[in-house]
Amino acid sequence: MTASQQTPSDNFSQAELDKFGALANRWWDPDGPQKALHALNPPRLEYVAERVPLAGASVLDVGCGGGLLSEALARRGAQVTAIDLAPELVKVARLHGLESGAQVDYRLQSVEALAAERPGTFDAITCMEMLEHVPDPAAIVSACATLLKPGGHLFLSTLNRTPAAFALAIVGAEYIARLLPKGTHQYRDFIKPSELAAWLRAAGLELEDVSGLMYEPWRNAARRISRTDVNYLACAVKG
Repeated sequence: MTASQQTPSDNFSQAELDKFGALANRWWDPDGPQKALHALNPPRLEYVAERVPLAGASVLDVGCGGGLLSEALARRGAQVTAIDLAPELVKVARLHGLESGAQVDYRLQSVEALAAERPGTFDAITCMEMLEHVPDPAAIVSACATLLKPGGHLFLSTLNRTPAAFALAIVGAEYIARLLPKGTHQYRDFIKPSELAAWLRAAGLELEDVSGLMYEPWRNAARRISRTDVNYLACAVKG
């Protein structure tokens, strides 16, 4: 099935859900398989917080995984709804929320289904490290646009389709340094900023910023940079 034939009910890859679901039990282990994700979380959070006053804001976290960013947003005072299609991850996220006291409404639901249910609801939406894992990423962007209030912000992060990204995110991270499980990423699914910008425009969103994001394994930390040829963050606003 091609992306243009994709329907809201099947815009996911079961293999991808199974792959990440298998990591659920160690999702919150800072030295586990998601070690790099823990390091990426603080700069992702600050990127959002610099552009949206989070206290009291209605925020949706799409593809929330085990809830790393969801909880961080809630700790900043946001009213967070978080969705994912991997049952194991939603279960872990809910359990961790009970332990930490984070107030997050976790749902096993697609973003397309939520868009049909609650259009124009959210001040901000985050969709981090997800677009490169779905069959039709443009449909995800469109659903997010539907869910935003006028003036709302959409925050995305993904991987650029460049030789540098292939070398660092796949060869380096998965096969040499083994920072990520092998097969975490497929190069063909990486997304150029120009492609993302076209999807945003088609959804009625205006691209405000693109910033690079670099993970530094030698200090197990990440920071924003100007180069966008590997990981990058993007912010768009709904007119």
